[in-house]
Amino acid sequence: MGYCYHTIQTAQLHHNNKRRHHKKNNNTTTMSSIQQFLLGLLLSSLTATKTVSSFHLPSTASFQIRTRHHANKSSSPRSTSSLQMGLGEMEVLEYDVAIIGGGPAGCTCALYTSRADLKTIILDKNPATGALAITSHIANYPGVDRTMSGGELLDQMRVQAIQYGTRYEKAQVFMIDVKEEETGDSTYTKCVYTPDFTIKARSLVLATGAMGRVGKPFPGEKELLGSGVSYCATCDGAFYRDSEVAVYGASTEAIEEAMFLTKFASTVHWVVPTDIEKELQGGMDVEKNKIMDHDEAMQLMSCPNVKLWTKTKLVEVIGDFNGVTGVRVNHRGSDDDEVIPVEGAFIYGNGGGSKPITDFCQSKVELDEAGGVIVDESMMTSVSGVYAVGDIRNTDYKQVVVAASDGCIAAMAVEKFLNNRKMVKVDWIHR
Repeated sequence: MGYCYHTIQTAQLHHNNKRRHHKKNNNTTTMSSIQQFLLGLLLSSLTATKTVSSFHLPSTASFQIRTRHHANKSSSPRSTSSLQMGLGEMEVLEYDVAIIGGGPAGCTCALYTSRADLKTIILDKNPATGALAITSHIANYPGVDRTMSGGELLDQMRVQAIQYGTRYEKAQVFMIDVKEEETGDSTYTKCVYTPDFTIKARSLVLATGAMGRVGKPFPGEKELLGSGVSYCATCDGAFYRDSEVAVYGASTEAIEEAMFLTKFASTVHWVVPTDIEKELQGGMDVEKNKIMDHDEAMQLMSCPNVKLWTKTKLVEVIGDFNGVTGVRVNHRGSDDDEVIPVEGAFIYGNGGGSKPITDFCQSKVELDEAGGVIVDESMMTSVSGVYAVGDIRNTDYKQVVVAASDGCIAAMAVEKFLNNRKMVKVDWIHR
């Protein structure tokens, strides 16, 4: 999850799809979060034309809302709405608890809230790329055989939450609203936006972990962020129809993002610092690269518009006031760099990092100096009804058992908050 808050900025900078005739302007028009979301959605849906010369926000008065009530509580949300905007229908789902992130903290929280009879949904960007998912063996989680992998443990956690009624969706969140004045709804005061649907919730739990990139950015990366440099193909891919783009990284996230870009770009240059061809042919131990899905990598390489640059390091992102014009790379063993002409650079590094993933929050909650979300003893953030659990808090105790504990505490606090209780209701009754 995360990295998608640049969508709106990118949309404004890309009002000409080739981005070669506009001037960079840092003064943006103030608009509500929902208008920003609709603008991003509108732009991402423009797949029929190559060039968009101007944008007009649709009037909210023209939206037709249809609500369907479901009798089967265990399999359907209490209500489902659709925004009909001429571009198709945007589904709006209503839940008591929305959890962003499907790691041990998020799954534990969902287990407890679902058992408390609170309608719960987990939104998980990728179940295979979290800190636990890429761990080869778990030896210090109580009651778990030490031969079990992190991915297997996480699968069990997810299945258990689902069995008690949690809805699990693989989705990328690019923006949230956390207050009634933002959502315009006194009951569902939280909104979570994805490219495919919107979640309205009475409470929100942030559990996206700390696998974000850290360290010094590549030369040109920071300067061109939002002007061709992106961390989210789902958000910005449509802007590069019939253009050449570069994707840097060998993680499952990078592979999936590159695969998405093949729908739009004329050529996707996949730049990988490792000898990925040798690895895919079985020349390296699979256990050494848990961050990459080999089947998905083979599928990506088979796409006709993908060009693989193996054993190649990214050196610099090149551009001007119009945006990205290329990436400078260096092939292992070569004394000279080479420039690949591209209009978009999607950078995912090589395996992520340890920075708390909070980009999608857009400063909606308070962070500490290290980027972790600040919480109280009940895991509530600076915003009422919004909680943060697991490694996103950026504590020194980054352990699976600690993340699960955070999720349990937050779930009990959420149940107390939503039911206006004075005391926490402990989950002693086993069903």
